[in-house]
Amino acid sequence: MPTLRSADAELFYQIAGSGPDVVLLHPFPLNHFFWAAIAEQLSNRYRVVLPDLRAHGDSELGDGPATMPTLAEDLAALCRELRVHKATFAGVSIGGYALLEFWRRHRDHVAALVLANTRPGAETPQSKAARLQTADKVLREGTSGFIEEMLAKLLSQSTRTNRPDTVDAARRMMQKMSPADIAGVQRGMAERADSIATLATINVPTLLISGEEDVVPLSEFELMHQRIAGSELRVLSRAGHYAALEQPQEFGALLREFLDSRPPRQ
Repeated sequence: MPTLRSADAELFYQIAGSGPDVVLLHPFPLNHFFWAAIAEQLSNRYRVVLPDLRAHGDSELGDGPATMPTLAEDLAALCRELRVHKATFAGVSIGGYALLEFWRRHRDHVAALVLANTRPGAETPQSKAARLQTADKVLREGTSGFIEEMLAKLLSQSTRTNRPDTVDAARRMMQKMSPADIAGVQRGMAERADSIATLATINVPTLLISGEEDVVPLSEFELMHQRIAGSELRVLSRAGHYAALEQPQEFGALLREFLDSRPPRQ
């Protein structure tokens, strides 16, 4: 994979295909392989850019924590490196958090948005405290218990029961992260800004995707749908928080339809 030096960290990314740019941001604590099946569906018409977010996959944590402003500036550096002037950006979970920050800072790069399995609000005092406690626990005890908890929480019951291959793929991606990586990202997410007020400023085509068994309540997606003018909302059945990994054909079809309906860009 090619690399990019962004401030204090070396970041890895992959490119598939050619054409108008589509940048896909994976969820925590996975990496760009999350998008493998989706990239196959898009790369015959689009240049698909697949970064490993800071501290995920083969990308370094740097000085940490991995805050949303830091991730947004990493993304801006990647756009400069690859001469991405205007693109569709899709983000899942932390990828969505980073994109809302990126929109505030670098919206001129954004032709369209896909926000999947994510939410706009900041952490509550309780959820912030839980993230910080998890960071400390992983540093003390290692990652194995944390990974199994994440798999049980974030994948749908259907996936856990019927798709051991998908569960194993998610586990292998999670195992790429060290305790320090996981702690750095948890601490960064704990500090993320509230983006609810930002929603009304989004004036590009926007697709919202939820999983039927997502840990993020549907009400969060309905809020985004109400606040982002002209946005579309879709809910995928038999999918949890990792809808694109659990139901790649359905997710990819939604994404491809959304992309193909936009005017061509280069």
